[in-house]
Amino acid sequence: MILCSGWGFFGHEKVNRMAVFTLPPEMIGFYKKNLEYITKASVNPDRRRYSVKEEAPRHYIDVEDYGDSALDRLPKYWRDAVILIGEDTLYARGIVPWHIVTMFHRLRESFQLNSPDEILRNSAELGHYVADANVPLHTTSNHNGQQSGQIGIHAFWESRLPELFSDQYNFFTGRASYIADPQQAAWEAVRHAHALLDSVLNAERLLTASHGSAKFNYETKGKQTVRVYSIMFSRLYHEQLANMVERQLCASIKLTGDLWYTAWVDAGQPDLNRLIHYRPTEAELKLRKEELVKWKEKNFGAREHDED
Repeated sequence: MILCSGWGFFGHEKVNRMAVFTLPPEMIGFYKKNLEYITKASVNPDRRRYSVKEEAPRHYIDVEDYGDSALDRLPKYWRDAVILIGEDTLYARGIVPWHIVTMFHRLRESFQLNSPDEILRNSAELGHYVADANVPLHTTSNHNGQQSGQIGIHAFWESRLPELFSDQYNFFTGRASYIADPQQAAWEAVRHAHALLDSVLNAERLLTASHGSAKFNYETKGKQTVRVYSIMFSRLYHEQLANMVERQLCASIKLTGDLWYTAWVDAGQPDLNRLIHYRPTEAELKLRKEELVKWKEKNFGAREHDED
């Protein structure tokens, strides 16, 4: 049994790393100097899912639970949503588009305060939630195919496929650009991802009907032998999706870079070169280690995505 969340560690790290290279000269020096942290800290929100009760709903939104035309009717601003729907219901169904905006505001404030540690942490985590919003299976209560007899499709789509085929992807997305309405951009990401959901499920269903006997095989990973989707079945599925995974990864990279840049502009374009020699304090390093310990303990039940 393999657990996977978001794009898996591989995908989230790739999104943040590549987003750095979309930034303008005024920003890229500071981000490149801290590239390793920006990359590795991309998975911190997933680590917190097991120790912080409020964390898990920040990664998804179950669109269908709101009925027909939900994406047209749902309040785009958090306060309006709480008044209309109620906070308990919102958290039960996931809050990723609203939380992206929360993280954007935190990043903007970090720039305003010239706080390098906060800039890096909020940048890394904003990239995580943006990437999650671009995953079709993060927009549905059928997040792992458990309602359609396709258990395991979550890790298959967002982890197995990019791990196998991302060396063929073109991650060049161009220079980061200013977003006039970050709130709308977050909801558009969810809207586009949700529109792809039927293709994600139907392509896997049809392939299982025609190639079910070759769907799985076993691979040795470290000291374990695990059942995985076969390379042949994975390749056929990847081809049926017609570069969907690549496009969604690139969309994640572009939106992440755009939001980092927009937060910096809105904060008054502070001089990041003044922060380029930043080193984390002992207290900051201790906090990072504590978060890793909590992840290893995994002491809180959160939505999981079993491969099989």
